[in-house]
Amino acid sequence: MRLCLTLAVLAALPLFASAQDFKKEVGPLKIIKMELKDLKVPLAYEEHVDVILHKRCTVCHSGNQPEGKLDLSSYENLMKGGKSGEVVKPGKADDSILYKSMGRFAARPRPMPPKGDAPCTPEELAIIKLWIDNGAKAPLTIKKRPEPDITIPPASVKPVRALAVSPDKTTVAAGRGNQIHIYDAGSGKHIRSLISPNLKTKKGLDVKAAHISLVEAMAWSPDGKYLVSGSYKELTVWDAMTGEERHKVTGFKFIVVAIAFSQDGKMFGVAGGEPTVDGEVKLFEVGTWKLVMDLKNCHSDTVYGLAFSPEKMKLPIEGQKDKFREVQMIATCSADKFVKTWTIPDGKMVKSFEGHTHHVLDVGWAADGKLLASAGADNTVKIWDFDKGEQARTINAHAKQVTRLLFVGKKNEFLTAGGDNIVKRFNATNGGNTGSFTGGTDFIYAVACSSDGAVVVSGGQEGVVRIYNGTNAQFQRNLLPPDAQPPMKEEKKK
Repeated sequence: MRLCLTLAVLAALPLFASAQDFKKEVGPLKIIKMELKDLKVPLAYEEHVDVILHKRCTVCHSGNQPEGKLDLSSYENLMKGGKSGEVVKPGKADDSILYKSMGRFAARPRPMPPKGDAPCTPEELAIIKLWIDNGAKAPLTIKKRPEPDITIPPASVKPVRALAVSPDKTTVAAGRGNQIHIYDAGSGKHIRSLISPNLKTKKGLDVKAAHISLVEAMAWSPDGKYLVSGSYKELTVWDAMTGEERHKVTGFKFIVVAIAFSQDGKMFGVAGGEPTVDGEVKLFEVGTWKLVMDLKNCHSDTVYGLAFSPEKMKLPIEGQKDKFREVQMIATCSADKFVKTWTIPDGKMVKSFEGHTHHVLDVGWAADGKLLASAGADNTVKIWDFDKGEQARTINAHAKQVTRLLFVGKKNEFLTAGGDNIVKRFNATNGGNTGSFTGGTDFIYAVACSSDGAVVVSGGQEGVVRIYNGTNAQFQRNLLPPDAQPPMKEEKKK
């Protein structure tokens, strides 16, 4: 399921480790009296309280669906309270739900952290009480998150997380680890690896790769001139013929996880954003690489997919009966479980679709503009009727997360990749499965195809790219890392 699974597992590890050292049932905590003079530094929310809440509470009480509708990731959200109302009464710790719950003084309010997780220490509880009794004052400074030190992935980490097929279907680009490998689609021969010049880590280490971090997204321009790749806080535009770096765009908030070109090739869009923070969607003009649209506050979590509408879509003009305007749009999907559509370039939301029960990981728009399809971590694909603004059907597509989805050219069919090691093809009109591309042995992250659907490629955790005949779903060949490819046989001299 891409980034969200990794972050969730890593965030949970410290809690599980500490859970081995205490009993499942913990009674009321010991009360320790603490005064302001006992603190080494002046009492402050950011120095004392936020540290405790982050350690004990925010795993469950943060994100787009915080437990009990109580978000403890910021002072403002804490003071808003949750489903049970306000949890902090400034000046009155003994009457505050937060203090009583963390102190485990009664069955109600529910003791927190819950049974099985490490409780607060008496010292931590004393700090919470001291802060509340002294007015529960707001932070004095804005907490700045430390910038992570991005280093090159280990040599053994070579997942294929991004794929692209050239418009003339002769070439395949594979994002493997932090490398981009270019192959001849017919023979499977490795042509070249794309190297970003003067690439260095923060510590000055030279890196011979496309990006320092993992390649998370790729797309080929419709005219075949450019290949665009996305990674941590950056994207790179490559000359598809020579493999040279043409342009680099930096300054993204987090990882670029999706890239898509408009059908006329004049624009391309990128999506990403930090988990549990506003998603990020930007559109750029091809050739000049200027920013065309920066979609602010579009989603409340990472945007995992975007798709352009057909070139001309008719929208009714508000207040004018039977009057329409032609406009281009994009569709976006997010970990906040929504699919939304927006006009270009003003960024006005047109329709929002709700129905997935987990992260929405990709979205596609049918060539006729009538249907959209979205892939979810709930193992389903949802088909949406754009004109009616409602769900047309649900397809139980895979046994695990549906990681990627793309429509096949102008056909009313789309491909999906899943965590169950399979790529499938579906009919968007009736939801029927029209083909399965098998052979994968691990989680599949990426799928790509030629515009006519004749060439289909897939890749995932195992690091192998598989090429299929898109017409009959027959396996053709594997594309291995360059250092693992068998030597090509020389042709016999006549």
